[in-house]
Amino acid sequence: MKLNYKKTFILGLGFFVISLVWSLYNFYVPLFLRDFVDSQFWINAIMTFDNILAVSLIPVIGAMSDNTRTRFGRRMPFLILGIPISAILFSALPFYKSFLSIVVILFFLNLSMSIYRAPTIALMPDITPPPLRSKANGVINFMGGLASVLVLFVGAFVYEYNKYLLFIATSVLMIVSLFLLIKFIKEPNKGVVSKEDRVNIFGALTEVIKSKDKTALYVLCAIFFWFVAYQGVEATFSNYSVYFLGTTEKTGSIILSSFAGMFLAFAIPSGLIASKVGKKKTILMGITGLVIVFLILSTIRTTTTFLSLPFNIIMMGLMGIGGFFWSLININSYPMVVECTTEDKIGTYTGLYYFFSSLAAILGPLMFGFFVDIIGFGFMFILSSLSFVLAFVFIFLTKSKAVENNIENTN
Repeated sequence: MKLNYKKTFILGLGFFVISLVWSLYNFYVPLFLRDFVDSQFWINAIMTFDNILAVSLIPVIGAMSDNTRTRFGRRMPFLILGIPISAILFSALPFYKSFLSIVVILFFLNLSMSIYRAPTIALMPDITPPPLRSKANGVINFMGGLASVLVLFVGAFVYEYNKYLLFIATSVLMIVSLFLLIKFIKEPNKGVVSKEDRVNIFGALTEVIKSKDKTALYVLCAIFFWFVAYQGVEATFSNYSVYFLGTTEKTGSIILSSFAGMFLAFAIPSGLIASKVGKKKTILMGITGLVIVFLILSTIRTTTTFLSLPFNIIMMGLMGIGGFFWSLININSYPMVVECTTEDKIGTYTGLYYFFSSLAAILGPLMFGFFVDIIGFGFMFILSSLSFVLAFVFIFLTKSKAVENNIENTN
């Protein structure tokens, strides 16, 4: 059994455009908001719009896509509706004229993005056999990592030249990717779903909580805590670099790009590593490494040097190592979730994945913003490390047999 890399790369285009949008959104929108708001807490609160909608809407849409039957498939109708609306709103984002205008654009952009996020991700397990999903997720996240690198590195220079061009070009790519997905990705025919077989997000969540085997619940709790750590840093880093370290926006973006770049480089290898040693061990290694890296980063200041290297180069190196460890975690988390369920509930469990990760992305930035306002930016990486430790505990408690049923017998 071999992975169809061509089809998987094309499918990765959907994740590519989602990652383009969120990478731009998470780095530049906090800077836009700083024109009107001084408090990091309130900036981070506004940045949680997408995650509030993700918690309330994406799980429901994921379950809806499980129960949808059209000539375009189960997932594709949601992409056809959501991507064009998102593209129009995203291209309008940098043209804000007031605080009210940017808030209105952000709200409706997040609403439209919520329509197709879960169905796009659920396409991967739909067309990929269970033993190959870590490898496929590695390819798809490679596309996402490529998007992050383009935004943070190449995008930094484009933004400096013309910030409007960067957002408009991304919107055009969103439409192009939709046409390619419609043309080349054919969903498997699942037949008509009866009322008795319909799944819903609330029933699935109850099932996970009440199950005697707590593996799925522990995996989802771990996802919550490592996304608290990751999203908190991501939402805060642009202002951390500018207002704490004293760098320019361009320098901060380039520092963060090394994290995304190393994630990109190891996205596919991380899936292969998990197929050899198992997802649980791979993720535990990734968490341990990130805790160490972030604790070191918490000590870096503008006066820090090592082997005559300035602080920004040191940070780029450490961020690069962190990106490698993050790939070990992130590439294998979603496959762990969908392997805890059956084929007919993949969209629903994708919704659960988004529920826990998005709840973390709401609370993470708020927590980080609160502590930054009270204690200062210097606490950011320490708080992130503590959250990763909690994620380690939950993954350690999972039963390997339930999530390693695909330590690929296909190698």
